[in-house]
Amino acid sequence: MAKGLRWGRTWTVLAVLAALTLPLCVGCSQKNTKMETSIFAMDTVMDLTFYGVDPEAALKGVQEELVAGLYSLEEKLSTTKETSELYALNEQGQASLSPETAELLTQALELCALTHGALDITAYPAVRAWGFTTGSYRVPDQAELEQLAAGIDYTQLEVDEQEGTARIPQGMAVDLGAVTKGYAGDRLAQQLEQVNITSALLDLGQSTIRVVGSKPDGSPWRIAVQDPAGEGYLGVIELTDLAVGTSGGYQRFFEQDGETYWHILDPDTAAPARSGLTSVTVVGPSGLVCDGLSTALFVMGLEEGAQFWRSHPELEVELLFVTEDRTLYITPGMEEMFSLGQGYEDREVQVLQ
Repeated sequence: MAKGLRWGRTWTVLAVLAALTLPLCVGCSQKNTKMETSIFAMDTVMDLTFYGVDPEAALKGVQEELVAGLYSLEEKLSTTKETSELYALNEQGQASLSPETAELLTQALELCALTHGALDITAYPAVRAWGFTTGSYRVPDQAELEQLAAGIDYTQLEVDEQEGTARIPQGMAVDLGAVTKGYAGDRLAQQLEQVNITSALLDLGQSTIRVVGSKPDGSPWRIAVQDPAGEGYLGVIELTDLAVGTSGGYQRFFEQDGETYWHILDPDTAAPARSGLTSVTVVGPSGLVCDGLSTALFVMGLEEGAQFWRSHPELEVELLFVTEDRTLYITPGMEEMFSLGQGYEDREVQVLQ
């Protein structure tokens, strides 16, 4: 792993495929109990499903702990709740942090640095100016965009993880939306593994998915990738004990005067990133990295994104790029996991080297 980087085992982009059937362990006489719940947290619907052989009452307790952990994380990291640590930082320019928030901020900053600012967690004022936080959409003029871009600079955010403090200049604001769900998936997976749950599917809002182990029958989990240009699914990724993060311009956008504007902003311009890509999917061991990197690679574009992947094998990620001309580009490891969906068999797929 890159020096300094630390992470744990982490509208429609991804959808879960295949019914969760076969409730018996392969080669095991004990029955698996299926536990599932849906909650609304971090501004999205999350579906948590896991299997265990413990008594149902014990598994119910595990489920309640997972949900409580998600709500606790949301309380600390919300940019709109006046009681949150992030809200205090943005409003006051400094804040005391819980160990969890300090850890996440530190890891997010490390990923910002690794991507040379293609991911920048201080872009929140620009996202807010476009109306993506409220739904009151508008197109800022060039002078405003230049002013907003000048205020985006992750290097101005100071975090002291040991002291549990953070500081930003006046007028700057931080949003961890690009990495929070991935981080949450990593934390939930750790919780499940600590109580010997070895089969789980954590759908943290469809654009972020974390799986623990394999399905109960021993087969890989099957995750479908949305076609950015339509309602169908480009294909399926099969994976075990990994995370998936996808960023796409079609996830959240508005149209004005025939132009489409999406929520993924280029920190250099404070405007929607126009990189020639329509979506990026990242698969790897860390949900935080997959989430943050999918955003950064979308900003970089195909050529720069592919070179970034070649330069950082320590991240252990595999990629799927979809370009505006609807061509798919995948890394060699993704080729082993990915298959085209029905109706997309003639889609051109290029393997990056």
